[in-house]
Amino acid sequence: MTAVDRLLSQHRPGGQRLRVLSASGQLGYGIPKESFERGLARQPDLIGCDMGSIDPGPYYLGSGQMAAPAAMVRRDLELVLCAARRLDVPLIIGSAGTAGARPHLQATLSVLRQVAQAHDLSLKVATVCSDVPLPVMLGALQDGRLKPLDEGAAGSPLALPQPEQLQAAAHIVAQCGTQTFVRALEQRPDVLIAGRSCDTAIFAALPLMLGYPEALALHMAKIIECTSLCCIPGGRDAMLAELGMDDFILESMNPLLHATPASVAAHALYEQADPWCVDEPEGTLDLRQARYEAIDAHRTRVSGACFVPRAQPTLKVEGAARLGARTVLLAGVADPTLIAQLPAVLQAVGQRVRSLLPGPWQMVEHVYGQGAVRPLPPEQRSAHEVALMLEFLAPDASLARTAAAVFKQTLLHWSYPGRLSTGGNLAFAITPSEIDAHDSYRFVLYHLLEGVDPESVFGIDLLHWHGAQA
Repeated sequence: MTAVDRLLSQHRPGGQRLRVLSASGQLGYGIPKESFERGLARQPDLIGCDMGSIDPGPYYLGSGQMAAPAAMVRRDLELVLCAARRLDVPLIIGSAGTAGARPHLQATLSVLRQVAQAHDLSLKVATVCSDVPLPVMLGALQDGRLKPLDEGAAGSPLALPQPEQLQAAAHIVAQCGTQTFVRALEQRPDVLIAGRSCDTAIFAALPLMLGYPEALALHMAKIIECTSLCCIPGGRDAMLAELGMDDFILESMNPLLHATPASVAAHALYEQADPWCVDEPEGTLDLRQARYEAIDAHRTRVSGACFVPRAQPTLKVEGAARLGARTVLLAGVADPTLIAQLPAVLQAVGQRVRSLLPGPWQMVEHVYGQGAVRPLPPEQRSAHEVALMLEFLAPDASLARTAAAVFKQTLLHWSYPGRLSTGGNLAFAITPSEIDAHDSYRFVLYHLLEGVDPESVFGIDLLHWHGAQA
C-alpha cells in the first residue's frame, strides 16, 4: 500500500483534522531542521513543498537551470523524502527545479533518485510534465485564445507574442492546477513531483480527494505554501495547518513566529493585485467573507472563504527566449558634476563605442541612486554617489566582453563639461570589473491560455523505484 493509498483509505473528514505540513516555500534554500522536526512530531498526514516560480527571472526558465544551489537541493530533498517515508505519508512537490520545465523536472527527479538509492527506499513516484507543445500555443495565438494578464513579469502587461517569438522560446510551461494534481494522485504514488504548478495545488489536491470543502482547502493552501511568511515576524520555518470541514487552524512550527489574525489576513496581499479574489485554473477563490480568529497568541483559526468555479479552465503560460551572451560592467561614480549629466554621457560614450566596435551588441544601463530600482523624481536622486551596472548583450560572449571593456575604458577617460581632472571618472570595487554573467533571456510569454483541456497539456507518468537498485 502506498502513502496515498493509505491516506485515502484511512482518513475520514469530519473526524480527526487533516494535518498538512508545509516544509518549504522554496525548496533548495535550506529547510530549518528544528522547526521541521517539530512539525514531524505532530504526525502530519502529508508533507508539501513549493520549489519555485518565475520570480527569479527569465534566465532559469530559458536556460533550464535551477536557481537553488545543488548541495542545498540535495540536503532539502533528503530531509523531506526520508521524513515522508519514515511516517509513510505522501510527499508532494510543485514547480520542480525552480521554473518547472522538463529539464528542471528531470534534474529534481535525478537528485531524488540518488537520495532514494542512498537510503535504500522503495517508492512510487508520479510526475507531471508542464511543458506546453508549440503547436498548442501557435493554435491558441491564431484563434485568439491567448490573452495578456493584467500584470506581466515586468509589472505591466506583455503584448501578445508573434509566432516567431513563440518558436524562439527555449521553454514554454503552463501552471497546472488542482485537477491535474488529482489526476496524478489517482495513480496512488508515494511521492508526486510536478513541473510548473499553482502553489495551491500542492496542498489542496489531496484534501479535495478526501472530500474537504474546496474553498477551505484552497485558502489553506494559498497561505501555507509560503510556510511561516504569514506570521509575525515572518520566516521560512515549517508551517502546520489542521483542516476541518468548517475551518482550518494555522500554526508555525517555530514557537517564536506567531500566526495572528492580522498577519494571516495580510498574507492575502502577497503576490496578489486583488486581496479579495485569487484566480486558479478551475475558478476564483473569494476571500471577502473570510474570517480570522485568534485561538491564542500563536495560532489563528480561518473560515468563510468561497469558491466560484469557472466553466472552462484557464491556464497561465510562461515562456522565455534567449537574448544573447551577457557581460556586466560594475563601477561607481562619485563626481557630482558627472552624476548630474550621466544619462547624456552614457549615451555619448555608447555612440563613440559603436563607431569603434560595430556589430550586434547592446548596452542596458542600471544606475543605482538614479532610479535603477524604481523611477525617482529629481529631488530624490543621489547627487554624491551612484553605482553603475551596465549589461552588454551580444550573440556570443566574446563580443559582449569586448563591448564592455571598450565601453569601460572610454567612459573612464571621457571628457564632459565641468570636468576637473583628466582621469578617474569611475571607481572599481573589484577587478576585472567586467564579469561574464551567463546568457540573458527575456519573457515572451506571461499570458492566459483559454480553451484548452488540461489533460491535453499535462503529461502524467508513474515511476517505480526499488531501493538501492532504483
